[in-house]
Order: sequence, then structure tokens, then C-alpha cells
Amino acid sequence: METRIEYDSMGPVEVDARRIYGPQTQRSFNNFKIGDHRIPIEEIKALALVKKACALTNAKCGAVTEEKAKLIAQVVDEIVDGKWDDEFPLTVFQTGSGTQTNMNVNEVIAHRAKQLDESNPLHPNDDVNRGQSTNDTFPTAMHICGYFEITKRVIPALDGLIASFEKLQEKGKGLQKVGRTHLQDATFIMVDQEISAFVDGLKTAKTMLLQNADYLLDVALGGTAVGTGVNTPKGYLDVMETVLPEVTGAPFRVKNNKFQGLALKDAFMMAHGALNTLATTLFKIANDVRFLGSGPRCGYGEWHLPENEPGSSIMPGKVNPTQCEALTMVCAQVFGHNTTMTLCAGSGAFQLNVYMPIMIYDFVESCRLLVDAMNSFTTHCIDGVEFVPEKLNFFVEQSLMIATSLTPYIGYDKSAKVVKEAYKRGCSIKEIILEEKLMTEDEFGEAVRMK
Repeated sequence: METRIEYDSMGPVEVDARRIYGPQTQRSFNNFKIGDHRIPIEEIKALALVKKACALTNAKCGAVTEEKAKLIAQVVDEIVDGKWDDEFPLTVFQTGSGTQTNMNVNEVIAHRAKQLDESNPLHPNDDVNRGQSTNDTFPTAMHICGYFEITKRVIPALDGLIASFEKLQEKGKGLQKVGRTHLQDATFIMVDQEISAFVDGLKTAKTMLLQNADYLLDVALGGTAVGTGVNTPKGYLDVMETVLPEVTGAPFRVKNNKFQGLALKDAFMMAHGALNTLATTLFKIANDVRFLGSGPRCGYGEWHLPENEPGSSIMPGKVNPTQCEALTMVCAQVFGHNTTMTLCAGSGAFQLNVYMPIMIYDFVESCRLLVDAMNSFTTHCIDGVEFVPEKLNFFVEQSLMIATSLTPYIGYDKSAKVVKEAYKRGCSIKEIILEEKLMTEDEFGEAVRMK
């Protein structure tokens, strides 16, 4: 491999000649060969936007020249467009502040700017990182990344699943079924009522996501090393208040408590907590769907799920609820991410949290997995569900809990006695009621009719 010699404050470093990153990136690449977990490209692009906003703000404050700010902005636009994705190779398991990734972005911008204009060289620290610290830029990028992951990716996928369930809910109108509590037979419910729990549960999860995403709009930018804003030019936050929303296209806020922004990750945890809540809702729904579709002959069998692929290498004709299984595995992964992030958020010391790279990695992966799983579950499962009226009616006719509707007429004790007798004899509640002359057939019909 052909190399070139680069220099930083610690001396010379051999850098892959094909790459446009610099010595600090190479040092990190050499020193942290830990796993295959890379800093998400979404975080890199968000960090690049931070660099653009800082450059434009510094220019307005007179801290860098307009020419340098324009060069930085030009390279950032290339990074956001995906032109330099391969230049960001660093592992998540590096310094807990993300310093090496911050410098990776600084170096790429400086080196690429030199290619564009050799007459106006940029220094990674003095120019690209001007008025900044990793301690405020990296968490700011986390908030930008997290906000866009939720609003631009998770919400559209969730909307698609909600719409699919709403169509299924409409299809279920007029179909009566047996309700179930404690995994035991319960009183009757309509199919559309059962599905309404799924629809409203997902809508509630959406509301929580949007509410908690709002916390991410407060960013740490301007706090620099410890929250005091050391080395920022005069008027920095006043200018940044306008520039950052313009650069990102979202109403991020910079006038807030920087000490909180650096030391705590409460807003980030609230946002992932909403993702975790969505995952718990999806987990419950997916389990219900696979139970309702179980069978086809020896299970509940009230729903017919799409048959997408063979389900067994040994049992011919077997088809399994694979989309439900995939979704629940994704949810389990999100639960694990939430546990990791909880530990990380509570483990920072004094003026800085030092678990940020793994937190943004887990956050982005939770979003990616939930988006992909919801899209797959929608397309390959819920969109193709058909109800099985014969099975629905069978369970309604066999249910012993129809006796609940009789208690206003014959009382709880007599109703319980009828249930036990019907179960013992293997006959219907109605047969016992009429045999014992506890009610007339018309009275029975009126009592059990869904109101």
C-alpha cells in the first residue's frame, strides 16, 4: 500500500495515500481495531452540517474568512451527498467523546478543500474546528441525526403500518369474535374493535415519538469544551441561532444550558425511550397477529396470514408467521439498545458524557431496524391478511363466557353454575339455559346480542 507522511501535534504518521483523511484519523484507525461497528454515516453527515453551520457563523462573526467558510460549506455539501463515505472508517469503540471522529471530519474537509483550492489552505483544528470542541459538536450531531431519523424515516414507516391496520380494521367491521383475557375465553368483541387497539396504540407511539423528538431540537453547540463557550467569537450564539436552522432545515435551538447539553444525555434517552415504547407496542401486536393466525387447523386460525415461503425443511406444506418473528426479534434488539443506552447515559462524569459513540450507533440501528421491520411487516403480512369467518363463528358458538351477558337476568351464581354444567357436558350455554327454563329463547337472544 502506498503511503504519504502526515504530521500532527504528536509527530509524523503514515497515511494511506489513497485517502483524504489525515494523521489523527489514521492514528485512531491503527489504535482501535475493535469490531466492525462503524460510526453511522448519518452521524457523520450530521456532524458535517454542524461544521458548515460553524463555518458560516464564524465568517459572520469575523473569526474566519468568507472564502474559507465557502470552501468548508462546499466540501460539507459533497459529504452530505455521499461522495466521501469511504473516508470515515472509524470504529464506534474509540474515545467516548467521539474526538477522533470529529477530527476525521475536520481532516477530510481540510484535505478536500486543498484539492479544490490550494491557494487557500485550511487547518483541521484552526479553521474547520474553529470555535468548537468535540464535546459540543458530536452531541449536537447526535441530536440532528436522531431528530431526522425519527421524523424522516421512522414516522413514515409507522404511518404506513397504521394505514394498513386501518384498512384491516374496516374489513373487520360486522365480524363478531370471542375476546380473550389471561389467555382464557372472555366475552365477545368485534374484530374491528380488537384491531382498533393496534391502530390507536401505534398512533399513540407516533405522538410520543414526535413529542420526544422535540427535546432533540435543543443542542449543545456553542458550549465547546466544558459548557462555558471558551474560544467562541463574540456574538456566536446570536448568529448561530439563525444559521443552524438554515443549514439543517429544522428548528434547532442553541440558546439553552450548555452544561446540561454536554454532561447529560436526557433528551437523547427520551427520544430513544419513545422508540423503545414503539418497540413494545409492535412486539405485542406481532405476537397477537401470529397467535390469531396460528393453525391452520389446530390453532386459533381466525386470521389467514400471507404464505410467503416454506416454513420447514422436514414438514411439507408448513408455513410459518415469519414476518411476526422477524419483527419481534427487531424489538428485542431495540430493548437491548435501550438497556445499553440507559447505562451509558447515566455513566458520564462531571462535565462530559463519554459513551456517546455507542449511543448514537445504537440509536441509529434501532431506527434502521424498526423502519425496515415495519415496512416488511406491512407489505408482507398485514396488507395480505384475510379473516376466517368460519373459525370466528365457531368460537363464538362454543364460548362459555357468553354467560357474562346473562348475569343481569339470572345472576352471577346461576350463570357460573350453567357454565360449569355446559363445560362438563360439552354442550352450549344456550342448551342448558333453555333446558333449565331459566330464560326463553327470545330473552336469551336479546341478552347475548352485541349492544
